[in-house]
Amino acid sequence: MGHSRADPTPKNFGPSPTRTGLRRGPGPAFIKETFRLHPSTPLSLPRIANESCEILGYHIPKGATLLLNVWAIARDPKEWADPLTFKPERFLPGGEKADVDVRGNNFEVIPFGAGRRMCAGMSLGLRTVQLLTATLAHAFDWELPDGLNPEKLSMEEAYGLTLQRKVPLCVHPKPRLSPEVY
Repeated sequence: MGHSRADPTPKNFGPSPTRTGLRRGPGPAFIKETFRLHPSTPLSLPRIANESCEILGYHIPKGATLLLNVWAIARDPKEWADPLTFKPERFLPGGEKADVDVRGNNFEVIPFGAGRRMCAGMSLGLRTVQLLTATLAHAFDWELPDGLNPEKLSMEEAYGLTLQRKVPLCVHPKPRLSPEVY
């Protein structure tokens, strides 16, 4: 039996998620791993060196234009075990990067940049991606066309100002919920 208009509390949906649960569960780990392997932009926005300096033995002259290779940092085998494999569990408690976040504080994965010039829309972007991902996962079952095997999908990327799939993904959503919910 559902719930009435007089009682807006949903029945039999289990305990309410906590703030910690929303940030630590498999959904956020899935999203972090997606941002790690497929950042929206392969290179950071350009930055100009205010003064000459040396970084890891490289001389950076004053006025030099600098670009961070966000794509390569997130695939560095010195930082990531099996860096080319999609493994969201690395961000779960007990995983190799359980405390790593995508908000610019951990430099091994910086899809929104870091520091004073990080993406101004980061909070909105994260919330939008999380909401859309959760809604689509909850409301639909997904199928590949013509019985295509997921392991056979090409994950190659087309490089440009933004990263996108070389071959667009085509999937068929199958509603999971009662028609009146949609």
